[in-house]
Amino acid sequence: MTLPSFVMRTLAVAAPAVAGAVLLAAPASSHQARTPATGAEVLPGYWEYTTSAVGIRSTEQKCVRPSEINRFFGGLSTRRWQCVYPTRVVGNGTARFEGSCTDPKGRRVNVRLGGSYQTESFRFTGGAQLARGTPYLPASITARRLAAVCPEGAEYF
Repeated sequence: MTLPSFVMRTLAVAAPAVAGAVLLAAPASSHQARTPATGAEVLPGYWEYTTSAVGIRSTEQKCVRPSEINRFFGGLSTRRWQCVYPTRVVGNGTARFEGSCTDPKGRRVNVRLGGSYQTESFRFTGGAQLARGTPYLPASITARRLAAVCPEGAEYF
C-alpha cells in the first residue's frame, strides 16, 4: 500500500518532532504515580531520561521535586502539547497510556505508550499516529534516577 504524497511529506517533516514531543507530553494524576508494585512512590531526585523517535535520540538530566514527580512519571509535560489520556492503567510495575495530544495550532495525534516502572526507573515504548488510518511511528522514553539529591546548578523539571 502506498500512502498519498501529502501524508508522506507530513510524516517526513513532522514525525521526529511529534513523536518526541508526544512522549514528553503526558501529564499524570497523583494516584497513578503512587501505585508501583512495591507500594512505594516513584522517587524524586536527579533523573536522566532519553527519548527516541524515528531515529532521533535526546538525553536530558533534570532535578525532579517531590511536587513534580507525578507529572514527571506520567510522561513529562511540555508547553507545546496538551495531552488527554482516557486510558491510564498503572500498577504492579507496568503502565499503559492511550490518548491524544493537541498542539497550539489544533493539530492532533493519537498516542500509545506502555512499559514497566520501578521507584527509580521506567521505560515506556509505543508511538504516535499522525493521521487517522496511518501506522503508529515508534518511539520510547527511558528514565533512571541518578541520585536522591540534585547537584548544585541542576536544571529543574
